[in-house]
Amino acid sequence: MTGPAEPYRPGLLGRGSGLLRAAADAVPPSGLVLLAILSVQVGAGFAKDLFAVLSPAGVVFLRIATGALVLGLLARPRLRGLSRGDLGVGVAFGLTLGLMNLSIYEALARLPMGIAVAVEFLGPLGVAVAASRRRLDILWVALAAAGIALLAPWDQTGGLSLAGLGFGLLAAACWAGYILLSAATGRRFPGMSGLTFAMLVSLVFITPLGVASGGTDLLRPEFLLVGLGVGLLSSVIPYSIELEALRRMPKRVFGILMSLEPAAAALVGLVVLGEILRMREWAAIVCVVVASVGATRSS
Repeated sequence: MTGPAEPYRPGLLGRGSGLLRAAADAVPPSGLVLLAILSVQVGAGFAKDLFAVLSPAGVVFLRIATGALVLGLLARPRLRGLSRGDLGVGVAFGLTLGLMNLSIYEALARLPMGIAVAVEFLGPLGVAVAASRRRLDILWVALAAAGIALLAPWDQTGGLSLAGLGFGLLAAACWAGYILLSAATGRRFPGMSGLTFAMLVSLVFITPLGVASGGTDLLRPEFLLVGLGVGLLSSVIPYSIELEALRRMPKRVFGILMSLEPAAAALVGLVVLGEILRMREWAAIVCVVVASVGATRSS
């Protein structure tokens, strides 16, 4: 789950490597978006596989630590000249980023991937609807609500966790806040400083939870290696790819393609984790995807 926080800054992707830039230019922007979606969801699949031996908070710690380290090396935050208000926005952005990651991983620990991501996607869907003033948006809201109604455990045989759905809704609220705060941070911080600062704040926020729940297991080489892979697949790689895609395509088209993320999550969950969804759950995911595409087109 990533989302570009700031405009593309030339030179970030593959800095110092013309081969990487040439390779990226050879892929159409729509292909780059799909690669980013696949990277995020495969990373989430690996993260969920770690839940058998590490808590979600421990895995989130490894993911955010990786992202903060890489971003810190690429773009050191420049704080000189910033006001307290600017720093306050950056701190709020970082806390929201950390809570968003923690809540979606807690949801993934209790729900199939496709369902968790579909519920989380209500966040950007809500932002898209709020940005539009067309009556047609009522249809997209109703369609998304129908999807969530299909997921609700009305009977005890459904097997879906109420706590998991709750964490998914919290992740959705955080994602909506992430979108709004990322825009505000991009206006106040130069270059990539805002995102780097937010990642460091997020790391400070999540470290006590991650260390307390993960303990010495966080130091085991095999877990560190998988955690590094999760951080690269879920944050660093897709973020860089998305920046490159946004440089070459309209934001509206980018948003429509990103609406495929819940379906991609369900497919990765099926292939990587063997998560088999019922028809009702697939129908719910389709409702959320269609609603997100429609709202994005309207906005």
